[in-house]
Amino acid sequence: MYKLKNPIRSIALTTVAVASLGLMSNAIGATAEELDKDSDQALQTLYQAEPVSKEMSRNAKAMLVFPNIVKAGLVFGGSYGEGVLIKGAKVVDYYNSVTGSWGLQVGAQSYGYAVFLMTDKAVRYIEDTKGWELGVGPTLVVVDEGVAKNLSTSTLKDDAYAFTFSQQGLMAGVSLEGTKISHIKR
Repeated sequence: MYKLKNPIRSIALTTVAVASLGLMSNAIGATAEELDKDSDQALQTLYQAEPVSKEMSRNAKAMLVFPNIVKAGLVFGGSYGEGVLIKGAKVVDYYNSVTGSWGLQVGAQSYGYAVFLMTDKAVRYIEDTKGWELGVGPTLVVVDEGVAKNLSTSTLKDDAYAFTFSQQGLMAGVSLEGTKISHIKR
């Protein structure tokens, strides 16, 4: 009989491998047209859930919209999704969002998120670097329900504001994460 030396490690590696396969199939399947359509629908969903986001979109220099991020983890985890950069009402470029995490975590979920780039500096940063490591570069405020209630166009002072929406599934635990948004070709 074969005995596992470290069953937790084996389970974690298996989970990450299975999640990676699911994430890769999601990543490969999206065309530019599908991303454009899905991003528009995602924005409409966000605008209904958080009306202040629609008001912010009118003042934003650009928006990054990721309509579907898939996240899975068991100790080690990751997430992946693709999205668009919108200026005015037009999609001008495509990006992916990749996150790696480690910590006390278990589960799988999907969600969308949008980043409203409020300054020319924030837009230049993402265009010049062809990506963005969240936490580095322009100041980013993650907007939750409490923050959203206090936002107005006169209180917007930071470079970028991020909203998450359409969360499905269950992900529990505490983890250390790093998210990288990178330019992709479509």
